[in-house]
Amino acid sequence: MGVKIGINQIKKDMFIVHDGEPYRVLDYDHVKPGKGQAFVRVKAKNMKTGNVIEITYKSSDSIELADFEQRQMSYSYSDGDSYWFIDMNTGDMIAVPSSVMGDEAKFLKEGMEVFIYLDKGQPIGVELPKSAVYEVVETEPGFKGDTATSTLKPAKIDTGATIQVPLFINEGDKIKIDTRTGKYIERVNE
Repeated sequence: MGVKIGINQIKKDMFIVHDGEPYRVLDYDHVKPGKGQAFVRVKAKNMKTGNVIEITYKSSDSIELADFEQRQMSYSYSDGDSYWFIDMNTGDMIAVPSSVMGDEAKFLKEGMEVFIYLDKGQPIGVELPKSAVYEVVETEPGFKGDTATSTLKPAKIDTGATIQVPLFINEGDKIKIDTRTGKYIERVNE
């Protein structure tokens, strides 16, 4: 049995238990209607299935925090079915199935430090750093002066993922990306 907290103490990125399953809070909204009791609408991702649901709690409800292990590990390699991570302190290797990785896999780079979430020894989720630097390996050429508009173009980065970048970005440029949304943040001069 995990720790219980009042629903008004909920925060983004908390891990909670709903119907016996671990969920990660993606977003929440405190609603105070003109009539009736206040409530909290929570958008949460199931850590085992990846499904996103919306849960409504009364303001008097309490929720249980999920109780599982979090380990900082370094990405090593992928064998197609699983992604392998190594614990830099102990040397332990953990295989995370592709189904658990989800969209995070497209921004994973060799040696990247991540958090692996384990429920009873089984990996149920991976958290990448909030942002990381990648190299643009393929995109249409940019033009000098194309910085005034917010027009975007597709660019392929060194992990194989394709994201939208401003027109002035060229092949070989290093860019910072928000790994949670896949959005371009800025060009990086190294």
